[in-house]
Amino acid sequence: MATYVIVGAGLAGAKAAQTLREEGFDGEIVLIGAEDERPYERPPLSKDYLQGKGEREQIFVHPPDWYADNAVELRLGLRVTRIELDHHVVRFGDGSRQPYDKLLVATGATPRRLPGPGSYLRTVRDCEALKERLAAAQSVLIVGASWIGLETAAAARAANCAVTVVEPEPTALNRALGPDLGNLFARLHARKGVDLRFGTAAAEITEAGVRLSSGERLAADLVVVGIGAAPEVGLARDAGLDVEHGILTDAALRTSHPDVYAAGDVAESFHPLYGRRLRVEHWANALHGGPAAARSMLGQEVSYDRIPYFYTDQYELGMEFSGDIEGYEEIVYRGDPESLEFIAYWLRGGRVIAGMNVNVWDVVDDIQELIRSGVIVDQKELSTG
Repeated sequence: MATYVIVGAGLAGAKAAQTLREEGFDGEIVLIGAEDERPYERPPLSKDYLQGKGEREQIFVHPPDWYADNAVELRLGLRVTRIELDHHVVRFGDGSRQPYDKLLVATGATPRRLPGPGSYLRTVRDCEALKERLAAAQSVLIVGASWIGLETAAAARAANCAVTVVEPEPTALNRALGPDLGNLFARLHARKGVDLRFGTAAAEITEAGVRLSSGERLAADLVVVGIGAAPEVGLARDAGLDVEHGILTDAALRTSHPDVYAAGDVAESFHPLYGRRLRVEHWANALHGGPAAARSMLGQEVSYDRIPYFYTDQYELGMEFSGDIEGYEEIVYRGDPESLEFIAYWLRGGRVIAGMNVNVWDVVDDIQELIRSGVIVDQKELSTG
């Protein structure tokens, strides 16, 4: 009987295990997680759950009994320390080992850190600790105007904290959306009372707050760091798998070893539509990438070409984004961005490469179809519908 091992008990790993069973795999499935919690979804950790909305049980991928009911061996609180490709085993810190016939690496990413006593938001325990600290804090300083940083800023304002955001880029979300849309998010937060400090970095975090690169010191009861995440590629690199910004895979999510696959935040996979490798850190990539990897492990024909997608909720702004803005030349708007009810299209060579719908719903499929088509669009028609 074949044994399929999944290292990483997050959304990608849990969905891969589910898909293996749904597709008829009757061998042994071992799902290994470094955390003590069973697999859960991360978006609520910086959105509703952080703000005290919804029940804890709602964040989990499966009910507690699902794993036993589906003969998935869930091994939690266990960290894999080595992958031995030649022997088809993974090893743990105590020297024990787990053999595999095929292996999926879905180890995710870990927050980039700064020296000092800052708080981070990655795990459910991080979220619950931060929720308690927000309730007790009067002032919060957030390092990084990232998605996590801005969502945390919105949660902190909802908790009636005074909030300052420090960001070395010229505006919020500058790399993710470009300056025009980044400024829109910055203005939204400024209207909600957030003090935004752009063009300056945190040089040091102290118990009293932050010292900026300019030398200025900002006091705060709580410092939260949201400066991005790094993929957990150490196991793969040490094992000899090909690694660059993530674990390199083909479009079927196969790594450089024929019996090892990668999915989720850690995978840098060839995307057939874009003709290059992408590493996507968002929820939808884990949701769909895990099942795609499972089907590939089963020998099915897989070409993982999902359009990158993510969403955010900040104050009264709800947004969905599809695509990749790399190399964009212009942005076309349908509707008035200042009304916070519009669609933005990023164009390159007259073709739509990304789209963002803000408080406009049920249009994601149309936007993604437009991106896939690669047609040269009529900008007037695009802006008026």
